[in-house]
Amino acid sequence: MFTTSVMKWTVLVSMLHLVLGQNLLLNGEIESMTHWDCCCFKCELTTVHHQGQHAIKVTGRTQDWNGPSQTLVNVKPSGRYRVSGYAKLLNDLPNEIGQNIGMDVEVTFNDGRKTYISAAFNPLTRVSDGWVHVKGDFDIPAQDVKSSRLYWQGPSPGVNFVVDSISLTDLTENTNWRGESDAVIDRVRKSDINFKVTLSGDVKSDDVEIDVIQTKKAFPFGTAVTCKDYLNGDQRYQDFINKHFNWGVTQNAIKWDLMEQQQGHIDYDTPINAIKKLRSNGLKVRAHNIVWSVPQFVPQWVRPMTGNTLRQTVHYRVQDIVNRTKDLVEHWDVNNENLHGFWFQNTLNDRDYNLEIFRIAHQAGPKVKLFLNDYNVVADGGFTMAYKNQAIRFKNANVGLYGVGVQCHFADNVKPDPTLIKEHLDTIAQAGVPIWVTELDVYQTDEKIRADWYETAFRAFYGHPAVEGIMFWGFWSNNHYRGEPASLVTGSSFRVNAAGQRYLDLTEKQWMTNETHALSQTGNAFKVRGFHGDYDVIVKVRGKEVPTLKKTFTLGKSAHTVNINVHQ
Repeated sequence: MFTTSVMKWTVLVSMLHLVLGQNLLLNGEIESMTHWDCCCFKCELTTVHHQGQHAIKVTGRTQDWNGPSQTLVNVKPSGRYRVSGYAKLLNDLPNEIGQNIGMDVEVTFNDGRKTYISAAFNPLTRVSDGWVHVKGDFDIPAQDVKSSRLYWQGPSPGVNFVVDSISLTDLTENTNWRGESDAVIDRVRKSDINFKVTLSGDVKSDDVEIDVIQTKKAFPFGTAVTCKDYLNGDQRYQDFINKHFNWGVTQNAIKWDLMEQQQGHIDYDTPINAIKKLRSNGLKVRAHNIVWSVPQFVPQWVRPMTGNTLRQTVHYRVQDIVNRTKDLVEHWDVNNENLHGFWFQNTLNDRDYNLEIFRIAHQAGPKVKLFLNDYNVVADGGFTMAYKNQAIRFKNANVGLYGVGVQCHFADNVKPDPTLIKEHLDTIAQAGVPIWVTELDVYQTDEKIRADWYETAFRAFYGHPAVEGIMFWGFWSNNHYRGEPASLVTGSSFRVNAAGQRYLDLTEKQWMTNETHALSQTGNAFKVRGFHGDYDVIVKVRGKEVPTLKKTFTLGKSAHTVNINVHQ
């Protein structure tokens, strides 16, 4: 029988669900074992709880996918759902720096096929972390679904854990996302230009027109650059980068395993000469990356190393490459994809070694802005909460973190979902650091649909106040790792396809300011709401430009006043 306090708690949770969205799980508060299944391992109620009075304690596991599960009875094909729960490890394992803990969804189709969706995960979890909030979202495929099941999983066999306060709610489509995005663009990406015009002599208002022409964008729109092609390849490739982007990121040439394939034989020239050439053409540069913790991207000659030898080798790599580039690049991706790979931390049996890598980089180049960079954080949401938590941890450790990179490689033939993009960006933004979209691409063979998809993604990103820059992961089909279906420019003919035309229309027409104002209509004092960047102001009297009255200025986050005295 429930106690009075438990009954009060159940009523309170029910009221919260009415406010926050109906919990589609049964007995998500876990005050009994009802509706929760545990096959081939042991589950029992425990008073070690996150909320309420009880939680599920899981022991006797023999597989990493062993965990409490529940058949989902209220989900539907094409549905969009948010999942949330709390987990607490009860024991660590020796020589393991942490455990994955999360929730997957198993979907069974009418024809018997199954698919598995990683809904929410938290990596490198330890007993000392206490209760960990595991949160994410997922879509049910738009197919004939026979059944679906949510289940906890992740830790190694032999790790016991407790779960509590589990919910599954509808994530309602935001049908007004475009209007909200446009409002943010107007508020965040623009400022007022206040014009004050005085006339003297025989000049009248009917005689004067003023052209307000933006000549350069302040907001970073960039691309990954194939360094060898940019140095010595097709001139059209180089020209397109110089004309249509204001930032570049080194795609592969400065990655450790590629620039130093044999110890001590380091190709500095290719990446550094490319960076210098980008700078000479007016582009700023992100450098990618110092180390990469995913095992296959660790240099082969480094892999046998352990202990102090490994620490010294990594220290030299970080210090050397940052010292050589600290006056050339604006950003460094430091330890790439450290939500998904932990080779250095595992090898040194030190969960916090990733912080040490940042410290070394920050000491070597204190003015360079250092970034985390990862996937499954915006294009899908399995690691979004974990990424926010990781960013907060780095920020609080004071190791030089400036911002977070969200890669945004959208899956093949999957349209970017502006509702989920905003949901994910909002979550990550809670860390309080800037967000850069670092490796954007979509995959769609129909270039007109691809154009629509890129526009959706661009509007969702540009229309989010925490986003400071947007970078494609390449644009030309001839050197894009996903080929033509991700490209803006097609083939050896170098045709700017429909997706490329859409990008140019957005960034060079719709999101650039170019206006003409006749004083006869505006009066002698008027305001222009302009995109941030560099401007020319051209004054015409009776249809002819007056060169001595030309004004140039840079518009930033504060309003700018232009005083013009027209006399003749």
